[in-house]
Amino acid sequence: MKRSPRVISVDAAGKVQSVETARAHETRKQLSRLAWLLDSSIPIPGTRLTVGIDALLGLFPVLGDLVGVLISSYIVNEAARLGAPRIVLLRMALNVGIEGVIGIIPFAGDVFDAAWKANQRNVRLLDAWLDRPGKTERTTRLFSVMLVLGLILLLVLLGTAGFFLVRWVIGLL
Repeated sequence: MKRSPRVISVDAAGKVQSVETARAHETRKQLSRLAWLLDSSIPIPGTRLTVGIDALLGLFPVLGDLVGVLISSYIVNEAARLGAPRIVLLRMALNVGIEGVIGIIPFAGDVFDAAWKANQRNVRLLDAWLDRPGKTERTTRLFSVMLVLGLILLLVLLGTAGFFLVRWVIGLL
């Protein structure tokens, strides 16, 4: 049985922080490079700001955003191949989804895309999970619970506003 070489991260005190295969280490490097290319590879002259190819693709209405989301989905797919849990994949998919939905809005979506940098967020999330799986899963679960509660609150507020709007319109008749 052939074993792949392992990369072991050790802190200053000599404690093992993470152990990963060389293949996983190489995948992390490739995903990091892809995220940089998509989100931050092009500096804006005279500023500290950067944009990537993804923001430029977004300048082409709908089709450019679709291509950007498909490329961003590759990072989520690779995270799944590396064994990331569903909750981490859900948060990564949410990042891509937010980027895709808001990116459809002409110009404002492109500005948001340049600032949001979903690909780099996802690579950081994957790195955090690979380095400290337990902590990342707990944080992501908390994020998911807060997101669901926020959506429920939004739906209740929209329902209440709709009720009062209908009542107001009926009162005008």
